Amino acid sequence: MAILETSDTLRLPRLLPIRYGRMSSSPFAFFRGSAAVMAQDLVATPVSGSLVQLCGDAHLSNFGVYGTPERAQVFDINDFDETLPGPWEWDVKRLATSLVLAGRENGLPSAEHRRAVRRAVRAYREAMLTYGRMPYLDIWYTHLDAASVARMVEREGRRSISGAFRKARRRTNLQAFPGMTRRSRGEYRIRDAPPLILHYRNPSEAEESTRFFERYLSTLPRERRTLLDRYRVADVARRVVGVGSVGTRCSVMLLLGDADVPDPLFLQVKEALPSVLESHLGASDYPNHAERVVVGQRLIQEASDIFLGWSSFRSRDYYVRQLRDMKFSPEVSGLGRRGLAGRGEICGASLARAHARTGDPAEIAGYLGEETVFDRAIARFAEAYADQVETDYQALRKAIRRGRLPIEAGS
Repeated sequence: MAILETSDTLRLPRLLPIRYGRMSSSPFAFFRGSAAVMAQDLVATPVSGSLVQLCGDAHLSNFGVYGTPERAQVFDINDFDETLPGPWEWDVKRLATSLVLAGRENGLPSAEHRRAVRRAVRAYREAMLTYGRMPYLDIWYTHLDAASVARMVEREGRRSISGAFRKARRRTNLQAFPGMTRRSRGEYRIRDAPPLILHYRNPSEAEESTRFFERYLSTLPRERRTLLDRYRVADVARRVVGVGSVGTRCSVMLLLGDADVPDPLFLQVKEALPSVLESHLGASDYPNHAERVVVGQRLIQEASDIFLGWSSFRSRDYYVRQLRDMKFSPEVSGLGRRGLAGRGEICGASLARAHARTGDPAEIAGYLGEETVFDRAIARFAEAYADQVETDYQALRKAIRRGRLPIEAGS
């Protein structure tokens, strides 16, 4: 609880009840919001010494489908708030533990949790063995599209993943426009959905978002600035996102293009706090935490959002990306044994590709070897650490019952 409360000092107090309301719903939800706790525990675990650019929060729900600038669809990591150089094992252990917690939440027996973890780690190990034999440029160009992902899973998982790609393709700015906006006095405005989406009460706060936007534009390449110059900022509102991110300052901006046809663009402006890994691995090379996130994302992801950029305002760091860009992260709830194992395989392979881009894949592959020793070891770790997470989760519930932590039910 002390670790969580320390991280709260940088968050908005009025949003903490939503944060803890979400974290209290299940051990998996608690795990999503407590990356700082696991980081503290991982420091004492052994590592091989080979470093990569870490995702820093590589749990199951931080992988998903998104659209590349060429409008292809790929499966990749999609959250980089904690990214920092560090031991590759830390990401693997966080992914593995999330698989166990997801399996327990869905009522699957322990044998199926272990099977899912072993398959995920095997996918990571085998992919790293492949990358260890490839030229670096070929590694950089490697991607996981719908066809390659489908080949990795059994039939049940294949249907689930194919559905995720279809849903992601429909999640566009134009598709979101009717549900997220309303028309008032001839102008389109973002629709309030309290307590998660609310307009700023003080007009100066909205004006500050616009002023920040002008600073952010300077971090984009000239051709992207030229494209955004065709849009005008129509509205801005505060928005609550995720679980671990709740409490950070986050806004959604509505930009509109040609007035004669619907041409909306939703951008998310999100505060970047220090990575939870920095107190253990050292400070980032970037004094601006949003720049740390953006550079880390560009290093790890196959192809990043064309509007990904960063700046600061009033001593706070923010990064910008599209809110809807054919993005979709499949739900963890309802995963059966084949679905869980298949999802684990895809995430494991995706994580290996991310690590191979910035680390030494031949060195990591040499450490892992071709046998299943590492797979089994991580499966044992994941089961044991999931037990620890459930103990920590009960401590959270106890703190809430005693009034130590605020909570908003139904958040």
